[in-house]
Amino acid sequence: MTLKMQQENITDIPKIYPEIQRKSEEIGFSMPSDLLIGSLLKTLISSKPGAQVLELGTGIGLSLSWMIEGMDTDAHLTTVDNDSELIAIAKQYFGHDKRLTIVCDDGAAWLKANRDVKFDLVFADAWPGKYSEIETVLEMINPGGFYVIDDMTAQANWPEGHDKNVDRLVRYLEDRTDFSLTKMNWSTGIIIAVKK
Repeated sequence: MTLKMQQENITDIPKIYPEIQRKSEEIGFSMPSDLLIGSLLKTLISSKPGAQVLELGTGIGLSLSWMIEGMDTDAHLTTVDNDSELIAIAKQYFGHDKRLTIVCDDGAAWLKANRDVKFDLVFADAWPGKYSEIETVLEMINPGGFYVIDDMTAQANWPEGHDKNVDRLVRYLEDRTDFSLTKMNWSTGIIIAVKK
């Protein structure tokens, strides 16, 4: 008998994840990353010993919990969000981790001020680095590094007309010759690009 693979059967959920999920529901945070993207991020980061990682859009820290699990002792992650209340919650959960820098700032301003910093993986889960400052963020990725975005298939919380932003972004990434691109109709719609 052949066993069917169950993608939803994720057995290595970070211990802190259920608590962050509970807090997310408590405060009514309506833009959480799902388990599938979390598992993928952990796997990708695990492939990069000593990785320098950037997350744009900390939120409450759900995806952050996965990325931290994938990091080794020499890795470092910078996460940026402009919502001071969400950043305060993320600091409560993760502020003790010396491999992590949590920044409360406008993502576009942060990218412009740090454009010379290089990363092995960028998870862009906010407007900056995804729909604005895209050229800046792609220049910040090391050769062999990953650029990961989610929410590429229609979401209930999309404002009217957002599908046009998504279409423009996908076409822009498809036209880049310096990245290898995979589009996945999986999770919330994922694009993974690797810098050549």
